[in-house]
Formats: sequence, structure tokens, C-alpha cells
Amino acid sequence: MLRGGTVHTVSGPVIEHGFVLMRNGKIVAVGRNITPPEGYKIIDVTGKDVYPGMIDAASRLGLETVSREEASDAEEMGPINPQLRAVTAVNPSSEQIPAARFNGVTSVIEMPEGEMISGQMSIVHLDESGDNNAMQVMPVTAIHLRFPAIVTRPIRPHETDEEDEDPSAQPEPIPYAEAKREYDRKMKALNTFFEEARQYRQAKRVDPKALKTDLRYEAMLPVLDGTTPMFVTAAREREIRDAVQFAKKEKIKIILADAYEAYKVLPLLKANDIPVVLGPTHSLPLDEDDRYDRSYTTPGELYKAGVKFCIGTFSSRNARNLPYEAAAAVPFGLPKDEAYKAVSLNTAQIFGIANRLGSIEEGKSADLIVSEGNPLEVMSHIDMMFIDGKPVSLDSRQKQLYEKYLGRN
Repeated sequence: MLRGGTVHTVSGPVIEHGFVLMRNGKIVAVGRNITPPEGYKIIDVTGKDVYPGMIDAASRLGLETVSREEASDAEEMGPINPQLRAVTAVNPSSEQIPAARFNGVTSVIEMPEGEMISGQMSIVHLDESGDNNAMQVMPVTAIHLRFPAIVTRPIRPHETDEEDEDPSAQPEPIPYAEAKREYDRKMKALNTFFEEARQYRQAKRVDPKALKTDLRYEAMLPVLDGTTPMFVTAAREREIRDAVQFAKKEKIKIILADAYEAYKVLPLLKANDIPVVLGPTHSLPLDEDDRYDRSYTTPGELYKAGVKFCIGTFSSRNARNLPYEAAAAVPFGLPKDEAYKAVSLNTAQIFGIANRLGSIEEGKSADLIVSEGNPLEVMSHIDMMFIDGKPVSLDSRQKQLYEKYLGRN
């Protein structure tokens, strides 16, 4: 049991001098003046803050060691692979995992990459089990779709292998006619696949024994039935509008991902109750004539418009920066409490796991961090972390190197 700290439940009021009682990996009581059963270990955290662990809403943590590497486990070959699961490729020994834990990230939603439909996203705990199967909280939460777009100028990704090259260098533009042909090809393939998946579903309903199982179509059944959303990457306004129209036509649920220009279509998103996973706020503007602070102001604009959103790093090595991506939006209009929700409760609600993660409530997983100050602030220090009620190490390679060279003259 944690005793005496300031408990930031996130879903409710802040509890001064609060108590959090944990048993069998769950939170069983939250409040003040709780008397634990005999034999419980009591940890005094007086003067410190207790928060729910943070969740990276779009991560490649443990899927790759070099950003955008061609042979990376984060990226699959072929345009349509909804049957593949990201969790099976996670390397639980990745040194980037303890680095993310060090800053308060207890869970991530693993995002496979690919040309179009790249696979199933999985929620995993960043525990010390060393087993990716044991780490998984929910094996399938969404299926990633990179929505087709007419791209005449390649969009700069969050991470590239060419980060140290000349930043002023621009890729060669693609002729519009060529870009349009590629867009039409992808849209045709996408529409055809959805139609084939519906035919497969109908055939299975009529005579399932006579139907040969196809794993690609099987993976789409929960999407077509509305129980699993598509995680749709669409950065530009036109792509976002096309994606929303596609979702209406196919009668599927979607989560917009990395929607840089979501601020241009706020009424559309609100009217259709479409949540958004924003990319890092510490990003350069997408276009040269964009406002310098565009990435910083968008979270606040979504909040004020009543559009549910959260923040993901869309990254492997930058997962550790998740709290600072949320914090950067605070001076630009996002309330501080909402900033923490953007990396905890909002993420859990968007992905349908708010009954298990995202806040400090009875019955939820005991994913907790004990800190000296707000974890979103760079100067704050995290003292303890619990995942499923078990204390985990906050050691990391970065910390070891820091301590090694701290006393160097």
C-alpha cells in the first residue's frame, strides 16, 4: 500500500495525503485513512505525488532499433496484412524499454508499419518479464491503415535515417499525374479488399464449414462488425476528409492517427465522434508557411472543440519523451490536467481499455508512478514505478552512463 502521497487519480479529484491499496495486480482501494489488512507492506510516500502510468498511444518500442530500418520488425512487406500482430515482434530486451520506464511510461500501443494495411496494434506493459506474450495487455486494439493520399512531395516522417544530413535538402517532387495514378491504384486495392472481406463474412455466415479460412479476412471481421477500429494515418485535410467518408461508406469505426491538419476539420471530427491520436508536439511544421507553433497549439484546439484526443510518439527511441510532448502543449492553450490525460486516461478511452488502464481507480491495473513533482516537467524525478502492482526497476543504460560520467573532470 502507498500511504501519504498526493494521489492524482486523473479521472476524479486529487486526494491529499491519500492511500492506494493494491492486491493481485489490481487497485482495490483509493482514498484517505484506509486501514490495510494485516500483513500488507506499507510504503510511505508522504510529500510525493502518485500518478497513473503513462501510455504511448502509437509506438514502435521494441519493434526496431534503427529508425525506419528496411528490415525492421515494425514494417511488414506487402500492402495488405491485417492478420499480423505487432506484439509477436516485440523485443522485450530492447534497451529503449527501460529508458521509457525511467520517464513514467508503463504501457505502449505497438504500431506495425507498412504500405497500407499493416497489421494489428497491441497494448503491452513495459514490465520486466522478458516475455512479449506475458507483457501483452490486449493483443488487438486496432488495425493500422495508412490511408492513400495524392503525394507530390513526400511528407517528412517523425524519424528518418538521414537525421544528420543537410536539413535544407528537399526530396524531388513527384509529378501530379504519377501521384494520382498511385493514389487510384491504392484506393482500388483498398475498396476491393473491403468488398472481398464482406463477401467472406457473408459466406462464413451461410456455411462456415465449407469456407476455407483466410487469415486476412478473418482479421477484418471485428472491423466490419464494429468491435475493432481502424487506426487510420491521415495527415492532410484532404486525407482526413477522405478517411471519414470512407469510414461512413464502409460503416466502420476509425481512430485518426498523426492527423497534423485535424485543426482544419474540427466540426467534422466532432460531428462524427472521431478521436485523434496526435503525433509529437516537438515537430517541425509540415509546410514552410505553417505557423511555427502549429504542433503546439493543435492539442488545445482539439480540447476546446470537444474532440477526444491523445498523444503518441510514433517512434521507438523517442517513447521516453512522451511526457514532454504533452507538456509542450500546455503553454499553448491545453490545461495541465488535460495534458496528463492525453498520455493516460484519454488513450485508454480511445482504445477501449479504460476499464483497465489510464487512471487510479478501484478495479484497474495497479500501474502507478511515484514522483517528486509533476512527471510532465523535465525537472521532476520518478522515484518508484509499479506495473500490475509489481515494483519495476527504473535503471537504464542512459542512467548508468550518466552516473558513470557524473564525476568526470
